[in-house]
Amino acid sequence: MIEFVFAPDDVARVRFAFSPLWEMVRSLRVLADPSGHALHLPWVHAVRPRLRGLDMGPLRRLVPPAGYIPDFLTPPPSSPLPELEAELAVVRATPPEVVADELRWTERGALPSPARHAMAADPERTLETTDALLRAYWAAAVEPFWPRVRDLLEGDVLRRTGALAVAGAAGVFGGLHDAVSWRSGTLSIDRDWHWRGELGGRGLLLVPSAFVWPQVSVMVPPYQAMLSYPPNGVATLWEAPGRAPGRGDPLAALIGRRRAALLTALATPASTTELARRMGVTAGAVSQHLGVLRACGLVAGHRLGRRVLYVRTPAGDALASGSASEGGSAE
Repeated sequence: MIEFVFAPDDVARVRFAFSPLWEMVRSLRVLADPSGHALHLPWVHAVRPRLRGLDMGPLRRLVPPAGYIPDFLTPPPSSPLPELEAELAVVRATPPEVVADELRWTERGALPSPARHAMAADPERTLETTDALLRAYWAAAVEPFWPRVRDLLEGDVLRRTGALAVAGAAGVFGGLHDAVSWRSGTLSIDRDWHWRGELGGRGLLLVPSAFVWPQVSVMVPPYQAMLSYPPNGVATLWEAPGRAPGRGDPLAALIGRRRAALLTALATPASTTELARRMGVTAGAVSQHLGVLRACGLVAGHRLGRRVLYVRTPAGDALASGSASEGGSAE
């Protein structure tokens, strides 16, 4: 069990970020054990042909199917919307002695493999090789899918930031994950290793991650304390473009089939590009329909960095939920 003990200052310093590097590292674990991450099988099938000819051996040794991943590979994000290049620069700047120590560290007293020992013996070369392989792996396996993953992560941050402002820490932690519980100023995470301590006024970083599903991942001090969790809507990540509601759908009859499909899709926040992908239409068409829905007060746009995510308003939630209830009772 991991237990983070919060002081009042720590509660005020709960914040969100997401990390392209974290997604990339966690996706390596999905490739190593697809059966344990069945939700991502469509992605696994799509990327395996792209990886032919790339020597994945060093990355597999660094990121095993289960257990400890060297912490230097997953530095806590330094900003809410970090760039991959900046994160890789942090990895490359890791002191060699830290790289060596983390490569030699194992859980429960097991011995590191001879290959890990060899990597630890030449940490500078290990960093150089790792940087090159991560870049090649990103280009082949993650970057082509990054827009839809990024939309999912940004949408989760948007919703949970709002929940934090309205309901405080209890409102955020209450629905984060089945392994996470909040009680009397202590956040408990059900894990098979043990740590309990205070956060020392540095707060907690919450990092949504598509590829961490179905688990959570934890980093404890002396690093910035961090909890990585699956975002809401992760089950829709690899869905094929859906059909518009049928003519008998009450919501479609009220606002039109395409607008009804948009309102339904916005159960999780999304960008114009992601909505166009889900619905199989052009981004221009989506923008026109979103303009009508915004004018009716059913959706709102929120800017995150240089991008805009759309989310249902309370009126939009009520209309979509009411239509779903009617459809269910009619069967």
